[in-house]
Amino acid sequence: MPSSLARVATDAAPRYAKQLASHFGRKIPVEETPDGGHRLTFQHTDVVLEALDDHLRIRVTAPDTTTLAAIQDVVGSHLERFGRRNELTVTWDEPAQD
Repeated sequence: MPSSLARVATDAAPRYAKQLASHFGRKIPVEETPDGGHRLTFQHTDVVLEALDDHLRIRVTAPDTTTLAAIQDVVGSHLERFGRRNELTVTWDEPAQD
């Protein structure tokens, strides 16, 4: 299954992770991970949000590259909109096959 990782520079990573989880949690299953992050489940695609000191790490794992790209776009565009005031930018690594 292909996966991709984004590291979004911000000193407010916990707030943005919580905001994304809350927003998407109205429509899809969201759970807190043991390390305090969040897992969002879009059908057969997992998105893991991990808030670190200086950035928010987002990992997307999908059944195929088309779905991966679609979920990257959805999650990335929402985060950039939420963080517009702070000029957040989401840049994804090249997809990797796991």
